[in-house]
Amino acid sequence: MKLSIGIVGMPNVGKSTLFTILTKQNVTVANYPFATIDPNVGVVPVPDERLDVLTKLSKSKKTVPAVVEFYDIAGLVKDAHKGEGLGNQFLANIRECKAIIQVLRCFKDSDIIHVEQTTDPVRDLDIIVTELIFKDLDTVTKRLSKCEKEVRTGDKQALKDIEILQAVKKTLESGGLTRAFAHETIMKDLSLLTAKEQMFLLNGEEEDVPLELKEKISELGGQYIVMNLGFTEDVSPIIVKAYEILNLISFLTTGEDETRAWTIERGAKAPEAAGTIHTDFEHKFIRAEVVNYSKFVEAGGWSQAKQKGWFRLEGKDYIVQDGDVIEIRHG
Repeated sequence: MKLSIGIVGMPNVGKSTLFTILTKQNVTVANYPFATIDPNVGVVPVPDERLDVLTKLSKSKKTVPAVVEFYDIAGLVKDAHKGEGLGNQFLANIRECKAIIQVLRCFKDSDIIHVEQTTDPVRDLDIIVTELIFKDLDTVTKRLSKCEKEVRTGDKQALKDIEILQAVKKTLESGGLTRAFAHETIMKDLSLLTAKEQMFLLNGEEEDVPLELKEKISELGGQYIVMNLGFTEDVSPIIVKAYEILNLISFLTTGEDETRAWTIERGAKAPEAAGTIHTDFEHKFIRAEVVNYSKFVEAGGWSQAKQKGWFRLEGKDYIVQDGDVIEIRHG
């Protein structure tokens, strides 16, 4: 599973700073709006101490962590949907992202220009959410028009889709997000921005964050992290929080060739986990050989775990747990 997250926000709120810290890449960070005019994409390893332990234990030739793909999108401004600024044209780049991080500027620094002239994260949040809503409204309206034409040809599925799309449109027009519709088949095709899980990075110190902002984020069903990007190099809490929000876990494989972490959704069964290693493995799955990570380390490896009776054979209905060390047997 590819875990990808889009970073959005107003210009000069810390988006590119966050991206640079995350990826250690030298992207443009400038003290003026629209310094990022192309979507920057970076791949970031997921911190996992278990990999180093297993690598030493198995004497693996290489270690491959799970990764998160971050998209840094040009700054959005008020009325972007009307052509203002540059960010709106790049929102299409995060259609396929699993989640969105909204960066909100809470720190006050007169030396760093704010496109709206003043620092007000509550206002900025309203602007960003509004622009995401307008982008989605455009998408939904176009699909509705297409479905209405298909209904006239006798397409029964289009009739069902219209009912969902009308409800989605009504939600957007009332200023709401559309995560409640995320399970609908047509929504997967639309990849609406407001249907994605969202987390908020409040750039500043705790005392800089107004209570109203926290309350507004709570109303949106989001979660936030307070972090002063100007004084930190450790952004692993963001990746950990992303895993939590997206309900993701990692299972592990280890041997002489490599030790690797694989990302799956919590609740995934063994064949689905096998499919992340290779698509054929899901369909040709026979069984999974499983040892809990702590037991694997305590035993000292595969053969010792078998001797101690900590090795299990699991079938197609086994729900993979975080930290399972697994070998897949397939046809």
